[in-house]
Amino acid sequence: MKREDRAIPDPRAGVLASGGVRPHSGGMGAHSVDHDLERLAAEVRSALVREIEASGAWDADPQWRKAFESVPRHLFVPYYYVGVMGGFERLWGEERDPRRRARWVRGAYADTPLATRVRDGELISSSSQPSLMAKMLAELEVEDGDRVLEIGAGTGYNAALLAHRLGDDLVTTVDLDADITEAARRHLAAAGYHPTVVTGDGARGVPERAPYDRIIATCTLHSIPRAWLAQCTPGARILTPLATGLVRLRVEDAEHAEGRFLHTSAYFVPLRGGSEPEAVHPHLGGLPHRARDHELFRFLLALTAASLDPHEALALWQREGMPSRERYGITVRGDRAWAWLDDPEGAYAWPLP
Repeated sequence: MKREDRAIPDPRAGVLASGGVRPHSGGMGAHSVDHDLERLAAEVRSALVREIEASGAWDADPQWRKAFESVPRHLFVPYYYVGVMGGFERLWGEERDPRRRARWVRGAYADTPLATRVRDGELISSSSQPSLMAKMLAELEVEDGDRVLEIGAGTGYNAALLAHRLGDDLVTTVDLDADITEAARRHLAAAGYHPTVVTGDGARGVPERAPYDRIIATCTLHSIPRAWLAQCTPGARILTPLATGLVRLRVEDAEHAEGRFLHTSAYFVPLRGGSEPEAVHPHLGGLPHRARDHELFRFLLALTAASLDPHEALALWQREGMPSRERYGITVRGDRAWAWLDDPEGAYAWPLP
């Protein structure tokens, strides 16, 4: 039986592309577009751009600044959820109280991830932290004319940023959930963007739109789907969350890709689909708290969960001086994929699913 989303409002009740809100019917009567809200949206969007600039997130490719200045994030999050004691509180653009509408707009431009879809108390879709999105887009190293596949449509905001930079025709985004893709398509159209939005298993890619010069995933994986390599041009880049990091691969051909992790940590909603292997959750009993709570050790645990006992991972981590993420990498060759430390052919290598 299909489980229904809890506390999800009518998705067709959205925000006007101008930045105001749709008129309400009923006792309060219809009202005109809220120009104060428009001004607030412009103000907080500019503040977000300055914050991302100061963080250095797009230093590798400053052209992304124009996209973040232009794409209105609040149109992609007509409602979202914030954690409160005992559950979630919904904020949305149809709030009757102008103070709550202002809170909704300010939250839409905060440099934080936003929970946008909750099912049975579980987060299944979100809008990522904007500065992390900027970092990922900059590290994708796009060039004019590149064809890009995004895995995980989410709200459509990231696809809009890509479409602003490259053009609608060069951007494809895919998600397993038809409700998510329908909403993303609607948000994109409201903001004036029309990339290709596909409902399907992201692990299988979108072969009918291939080949791609860049693939970017906005969901966590446990391995690299071989279908992605087959849909890439030689020399293409793949940037994806894996374990709790971001790995950037160069695709040599349909059978071979390799690359290292970036310094950045990354925590995303897992990729959902029939072709993605199940996560392994190791038992951490007996490990010292200083290791269990250390971000870099937890990264190694996530990366080697299918191969190393946690105590073996701890011994390696201590022996190698608590290695940073950049020392790790991923290789895909034929039907094999493995993670490694320092050298793809070195002493430390662990098979991936």
